[in-house]
Amino acid sequence: LSYKLGEIAIVRLRAQAEKELGDRFDIKGFHDVILKQGSVPLPVLEQQIQAYIAERKKA
Repeated sequence: LSYKLGEIAIVRLRAQAEKELGDRFDIKGFHDVILKQGSVPLPVLEQQIQAYIAERKKA
C-alpha cells in the first residue's frame, strides 16, 4: 500500500512540476530531487518538490 501511495504522490508531483515549469521542467533534475534524500515521508517529499519548482522558476 505504501509503495502505491508513494507512486501516486510522485506522479501527482511530477504533473504539478510539469504544469508550473513548462519548458523549464527537467525530468533528470526532478528525479534527482526525488532520489536525493532517500526514503522520506511524503510531506517532506512534497516540500522538496515545491522548493525545486520555486528554484527552477527563478532560473
